[in-house]
Amino acid sequence: MNLEIKQLININKDTLNIVSTWMYNWWGKRDGYSFEEVECFMKHSMQEHRLPQTYGLFLDNEIIGMFQFTYEDLSVRPDIYPWLANVYIDKKYRKQGYGRKLLENAKKLAKENIDFKEIFLYTEHIGLYEKFGWTYLCDIDTYKKENRIERLYKLNLE
Repeated sequence: MNLEIKQLININKDTLNIVSTWMYNWWGKRDGYSFEEVECFMKHSMQEHRLPQTYGLFLDNEIIGMFQFTYEDLSVRPDIYPWLANVYIDKKYRKQGYGRKLLENAKKLAKENIDFKEIFLYTEHIGLYEKFGWTYLCDIDTYKKENRIERLYKLNLE
């Protein structure tokens, strides 16, 4: 079993379709985006030396998860950036430690690939991100229809 995290830059159409489908089903439909809009977003969020950047978790060369570093993830807070966003594990691989692999490597990859002293995320999860060095800052009103109040976190990269 070979497990590795790779930056997604020039990916094939099948991998683009997989990650676009994940994001469309997770937030695209809910937020009123077409599949084509989500696919375009994903295609252009695979920058090598600037944000947004996308990373995939591969098990024996099959993508099973992903995350992104981006300038914007929460429209009501344009004053804070960059963000860890779209942390996702394919449903059939959940609860097997693969999310842990992503989160254990997020800080290392952020330090190596983005030039910031800190990174933020928001989530509904309580107690998960603290295990990986994230500091809970406060509850935050997202103004979204679902999960309106979520938790804002920060990770120091220094």
